[in-house]
Amino acid sequence: MRAPAHLSGGRGTLWRFLGRRLALGAVVLGAVSVVVFAATGLATGDAASASLGPEATEEAVAARREELGLNRPAVVQYADWLLHAVGGDLGTSYVSGGSVMELVSSRAVNSLVLAGITMALLVPLAVGLGVWAGLRANRAADRSISLATLTLVSVPEFVTGAVLVLLFAVHLGWLPAVSLIGPGEGVLSNPQILVLPVATLLVGCIAHNTRLVRIGVAESTTSDAVVTARLNGVPERRIVLRYILPAALPPVIPLLARYTALLVGSALVAETLFGFPGLASVLVQASVGRDVPTVQAIGLLVAALTVLVNLAGDLLGVLLDPLRRLPR
Repeated sequence: MRAPAHLSGGRGTLWRFLGRRLALGAVVLGAVSVVVFAATGLATGDAASASLGPEATEEAVAARREELGLNRPAVVQYADWLLHAVGGDLGTSYVSGGSVMELVSSRAVNSLVLAGITMALLVPLAVGLGVWAGLRANRAADRSISLATLTLVSVPEFVTGAVLVLLFAVHLGWLPAVSLIGPGEGVLSNPQILVLPVATLLVGCIAHNTRLVRIGVAESTTSDAVVTARLNGVPERRIVLRYILPAALPPVIPLLARYTALLVGSALVAETLFGFPGLASVLVQASVGRDVPTVQAIGLLVAALTVLVNLAGDLLGVLLDPLRRLPR
């Protein structure tokens, strides 16, 4: 990676910053692994009895616990699970008996498609609306967008999704109320099933991110460079592209990344609401069946995605901000 010239300390400083962020991310993932493992251990019920059914004898349950390694000390179970997880082995499903990695990865692809489409629409819409409102700060357009975003931020995803279903699926009949796919089909084989889940995610995310961009743009319009350019008759479009956006977006990017990371949790809500074949359905089934390895794998995956998104946002903000100085 080539460090931009504006970064003090050059390439070495950038690599040290990246190394510290990666180390911090590893610490966070380690802490999350402890919380996830402890939470699944404290859950009511027993995976051995749940997998055998209510009519299983005590001897059968004891043998199943021995087979699953549930009779070992918790510390030993955690160490064994973490070492295998670091090596890419997420264990075996207590319910299906198959590889957790294969089960989670197949559904994670569908969730990533949903999140990817949402992000592809979110970024231009949020930046466009934020710039539009910021350039018209305290005017009617700005007040209207601010009121709309404030209202949408206050509405939970499941309420937004329910309203969209009632309007576009029940009343108008334009879209399916649930996101079901046939055997062997992918989520892209029927794009209609993606519309309502994507719209549900977009509503809340656009509201959050538009407000962030609007604040950055409104502050940048009062800078000396922008005022001088306008006094000298520089076209407004050139002012926006050359002065306002380069000053407004870099400080906002890390915050956008943090809000974007919330998309992971929101996606699970939307998937559950619409029956979307993603990670949420696997998580629900695993929770009901006391499938601890699957629940743990999804918890780690969500945490890892959150850490990576935040890291990418911080790094991009550093690379684009000409005034940023990294700690040595």
